[in-house]
Amino acid sequence: MIKQILFSLAFFGSISTQLSAQSKEPFKNDQPISKSRILALDSAITTTHEVTIKGQRIPYTATAGSIPIWDEDGKPLAGVFYTYYERADIKDKSGRPLVISFNGGPGTPSVWMEIGYTGPRLLNIDDEGYPVQPFGMRDNPNSILDVADIVYVDPVSTGYSRMVSKEIPGSKFFGVNADIKYLAEWINTFVTRKGRWASPKFLIGESYGTTRVSGLALELQDAQWMYLNGVILVSPTELGILRNGPLDAALKLPYFTATAWYHKKLPADLQQKDLKDVLPEVENFTINELIPALSRGGALDDAQRKNIAVKIARYSGLSEQVVQENNLDVSYNLFWKQLLRDQGFTVGRLDSRYKGIDKKIGGDSPDYNAELTAWLQAFTPAINIYLREELNYKTDLKYNMFGQVWPWDKNNDQTGENLRQAIAQNPFLHLLVQSGYYDGACDYFNAKYSMWQMDPGGKLKDRLKWEGYKSGHMMYLRKDDLAAATENLRIFIRESIPGKGQPAKY
Repeated sequence: MIKQILFSLAFFGSISTQLSAQSKEPFKNDQPISKSRILALDSAITTTHEVTIKGQRIPYTATAGSIPIWDEDGKPLAGVFYTYYERADIKDKSGRPLVISFNGGPGTPSVWMEIGYTGPRLLNIDDEGYPVQPFGMRDNPNSILDVADIVYVDPVSTGYSRMVSKEIPGSKFFGVNADIKYLAEWINTFVTRKGRWASPKFLIGESYGTTRVSGLALELQDAQWMYLNGVILVSPTELGILRNGPLDAALKLPYFTATAWYHKKLPADLQQKDLKDVLPEVENFTINELIPALSRGGALDDAQRKNIAVKIARYSGLSEQVVQENNLDVSYNLFWKQLLRDQGFTVGRLDSRYKGIDKKIGGDSPDYNAELTAWLQAFTPAINIYLREELNYKTDLKYNMFGQVWPWDKNNDQTGENLRQAIAQNPFLHLLVQSGYYDGACDYFNAKYSMWQMDPGGKLKDRLKWEGYKSGHMMYLRKDDLAAATENLRIFIRESIPGKGQPAKY
């Protein structure tokens, strides 16, 4: 049973009100959370719970609240909403890992990994990740709360996080480097308030959240003097690492193969193999034949062009004609539309296991993202029920599954290089990359490529690790992959913490 033990609320610098475990009635406030569509900039509600993880009973507290972002003069600019899970039966936090979690968009909150992956409560979905009714929550037996405390952070305009007023320029928050800068300041405040400076610290980001945490790794070192033990990239973006021309055209082919294998569109000799036995062959073709061929462009003679087209068709599930008509470079959009066109379906962008139905069979791109509509159907009611009814954060403020963060300044994205520098400068820092084979938005082979290019000299490779799963962008929505991926997180966290007295030196 949930027990409320703390309730504090402050509006734009007003005095906090408190409700303790001993008090039955809160002090009066002219704008209680439950009757306001304005964010309480500095607020916290803490409740107590327990969950069984890997057969072990884990008691914990859950704090839902907001911490401000201030300008140089100490004036509040925005409130950043968070949920913080802390294991209750461990008093000494100096050796207890802290995981700081972000999702992407860049305009989405941390809901996806919070109630789909690492948190103690899990949304109701079937074993493959599809929505089921009634919507709601259940315990997550695979949560990483047994090995680490976790805070889920919603950047400004996502979830419940909001700017103080419309007069504040969005440029203070909405851009690659602005986002990194203010969130690093926020993390400093959070760690200080919670007394976690001694704790081993990890960042985990998904999708655009990987851009965010890659930049944060260096920003925390340089501007906050905070050093990490690990960074986890789930379905990473390109991280500012350029791959124009032939590279951009070629690197998506292994993802095409994985999707075609799932939908049984490959030739029989490939289809009868396990996916993980097929992909190395395609990756070798991509690196050793396709990139050189595409680099030659119009200089390819007819025989060479046909040979490459036949192999692309073999590995993609598309016809040689379609490949030839597109100069050996089939776009993602056309692939999603074309692969199952003969069956009347499209395939999903973020997870190509999902099928969609378009208004017409013709065309060169799907009408909608089949997987995203399914995910929103499952996650939106679940998070609204969970925050209000289980974590007792009652507000009339709308929870933004997608917030208005545009225009987003994409200039000077050096986040891949930022992460490399952070790892090079900090001998304790390790990297784990997790990808789903059926993810067409941040595909797995591009993730491998980014990791390779991040460390071109190979000097850091002992601290870089990549893992693949037979699912999509949110690989953890598939039951088997949830168990495997969370276990790999546990291993990574444990192995990234040095032994007692071990110095950080080369």
